[in-house]
Amino acid sequence: MEVRLAVELSLVRATARNGGAVMEWQMAKDGIHPPYHPVVFKDSSTGALIITRSTMTSEQKIKMDDGKEYPLILLEITSDSHPFYTGTQRLIDTQGRVDKFKKRYNR
Repeated sequence: MEVRLAVELSLVRATARNGGAVMEWQMAKDGIHPPYHPVVFKDSSTGALIITRSTMTSEQKIKMDDGKEYPLILLEITSDSHPFYTGTQRLIDTQGRVDKFKKRYNR
């Protein structure tokens, strides 16, 4: 089972001091945002699991290999199953369609 982990933080400030980069990261301010917690997104067609943080929640839960239980959010399409990302996307021959239309309706 492949599990991907995504972490979302916002860069507040990046400066260079004495030749080295100093970066400060901060999470959202307390009290003004909905709860931001770890969740698991599952691709319904491939079964791929993605662990990330989100404000979404679900009644369904899933226990992962790390022993923790996370809210489970089912997705129909992710980058794991979308034809564009899997390389199975089909190109549409629009020229052929126009020719078929003209031939059918003599225009």
